[in-house]
Amino acid sequence: MLRIKTKLSLGLGFLFAVIVLLTAAGLYSLNRLSGDAQAVLQDNYLSLELTERMHRMLDNYVADLAEGSPAGAARDGFITEFEKSLTRQERNVTEPGELEATQDLRSQFDVLKKDSSLVASRFSDIRQSLHRVNELNMNAIVRKNEAARQTAEQANVLLGIIAVLSFLISFVFIVNFPGYIADPIRQLTESIRQIADRNYSERLFFKSRDEFGELAAAFNDMASRLDAYEHSSLAELLFEKKRMETLLDNMSDAVLVLDEKNRVLFANPIACQLLSVKKSDLTGRYAPDAALHNDLLRSLLQTDSSHTFKIYHNDKESFFQKETFVVRVERPNMSADAGVVILLKNVTSFKELDQAKTNFIATISHELKTPISGIKMSLSLLEDKRVGALNEEQQKLLAHIRSDSQRLLGITTELLDLAQVETGNIRLNISPSDPYALLQYALEAVQVEAEQKQLLLETQVEENLPQVRTDPDKITWVMINLLTNAIHYSPEKSRILIEMRKEQEYLLVSVRDFGKGIEERFRSRVFDRYFQVPGSPQSGTGLGLAICKEFVEAQGGQVGLESEVGKGSRFYFEIPF
Repeated sequence: MLRIKTKLSLGLGFLFAVIVLLTAAGLYSLNRLSGDAQAVLQDNYLSLELTERMHRMLDNYVADLAEGSPAGAARDGFITEFEKSLTRQERNVTEPGELEATQDLRSQFDVLKKDSSLVASRFSDIRQSLHRVNELNMNAIVRKNEAARQTAEQANVLLGIIAVLSFLISFVFIVNFPGYIADPIRQLTESIRQIADRNYSERLFFKSRDEFGELAAAFNDMASRLDAYEHSSLAELLFEKKRMETLLDNMSDAVLVLDEKNRVLFANPIACQLLSVKKSDLTGRYAPDAALHNDLLRSLLQTDSSHTFKIYHNDKESFFQKETFVVRVERPNMSADAGVVILLKNVTSFKELDQAKTNFIATISHELKTPISGIKMSLSLLEDKRVGALNEEQQKLLAHIRSDSQRLLGITTELLDLAQVETGNIRLNISPSDPYALLQYALEAVQVEAEQKQLLLETQVEENLPQVRTDPDKITWVMINLLTNAIHYSPEKSRILIEMRKEQEYLLVSVRDFGKGIEERFRSRVFDRYFQVPGSPQSGTGLGLAICKEFVEAQGGQVGLESEVGKGSRFYFEIPF
C-alpha cells in the first residue's frame, strides 16, 4: 500500500525525470553539433588559410620579379616564409589524399630551393599542388557540413519525439493526479459541513487504502459516535440542565447568563426580583433591548467586573458586588467565547461590618487625640526649667516619651484621615496656592530628619509656575509623606531629588530616592491600605501612601510610581492647575 507521501514523491520524481531526460537529450545533441562544427573549423580552416597564404607568397614573388627587384633578397624572403607555411601544413594533414598532395608540394619546393634562378615558369607545378590541397579541404568542409546538418536533423527529431512523449505523459499526470488529492478533500469538506449541520448519518467512502482511506474510516467512526451520543445523551443532558437550573434558582445571589450573541439564556428569581422583571419577559430577549427601560440591567451591561451596586432590597439599602465570568469553549486547536455569566453577590453584611469598623476607628482615633495632646502638654511642662531641673537620664526618658507620643499622634491622625477616605467625607478647602510655598513648607518639615541621616535634598523646580487651586494642607501632607518615605528608604549620606514642573495642564511633583528600590511584584500594591513592602523598615501603619492617593484623586489628580531594584524609587503626583 503506497502512502500519499510516497505517491507525491513518485509523481514529483517523474516530472523531475522528464526534465532530466529533456536536458540530457538537448545537451547530447548540442555536444554532437559542437563536435562537428569544431572539427570543420580545426581540421580544414587552417589548411585553407595556409594554402591561400602560400598562393599569395608565390604571386608576390612573381610580381617582384616582374618589377625587377633584386633576385637574391626576394628569393631569400620567399624561401623562408614559404618554408614556415609548408611546415605548418605538413603538421595539419587530416583528410584522405592530403598527405600525398602535401608530400608532392614538399618535393617540388625542395627542387625549387636548389634552383638558383627561380624563374616564374617554374611555379606552375607548385600552384597545382597547392590547388589540390585546397580542393581536398574544401571537399572535406562540404562533407562535414552535411554531416553536421544531418546531426542537427537527427537531434531535432529526437528532441521532438522526447518532447511529445513527455508532454503526453505529463498532461495525463497533471489532469489526473491533482484530482486524486483534491477530490477526497472536497468530499471531506462537504461531509464536515453535513456534520456541522448535525447530520450525523453522513459517511465517507474512499476506495484507496492510503491516508485518505484511514481518514474516511476515522471520520465514519466519529460520525457514528456523534450519532450515538446525540440520541443516547439527550435525556441525560436535559436532566443535568434541569438540575443546574434548580441549583441556580435556589442560590442567594443573583445570576444572569448571556450567550455569545448577548441574548439572555437564564435569570434566577433573585436576579428577576432585583431587576423588577418577570422571568418570561427577560429570557430569550436581546439583553441591550431589554436594558432600554431597565436602569439596573443597563448598568450591569455597561460597567466592568468587580463593581459594587447599591440596590434597595428587603426593605433596606443593600450592596451587591458584580462579578463577571466569561464562558469559553475549548476545542482542538481553537477556543471561543460561548457567553457571559453575571453574578451579583450580596455583600451588605460585609459593608455593614466595614462601616462599623470605620466608625470605630474614627471614634477611637478622635478620642485618643485628647489624651495624647494632654501628654504632649505635660511633656512640655516637664521640660520647662521653671518647673524643675531634670538630670540626663530623666531627659532621655522624656525624649523617648515625646517620640512615642508623637508617633502615636501621627498614627491617630492617619486613622482619622483614613476614616474620612472610607466614608467618602474628605473635606477639601480649595484655594489658590503658591506651589513654591507648598514645597518650601514640606522641605522645612523634614529638614531635621534629613540632616540626621546626612541626606542632601536636591530640588529641580521650574520657574514661573502659576498658582494651583488645591487644598494646601492636604497637598503639603502628601509632599511630607513622600519626602518622609524617601528619607526612610535612603542610605545615609546619599541624596533625594525633588522635581516640580508644569506638565501640560497639571502640576507635577516627584520625589526620588536612591535606595534599594521596589521589586516589580510589589509595585502594584504599594498604594493599598496597610501594605508594606516586605523587608522594609516597619516605621508606620502602611496607610500613608493609600491616603496620599485618595487625597490627590479627590482633587482630580493622580499618583504614580517608577522603581528599579538597586537604583531607587520615584513617587510622583499630578494635580490640575
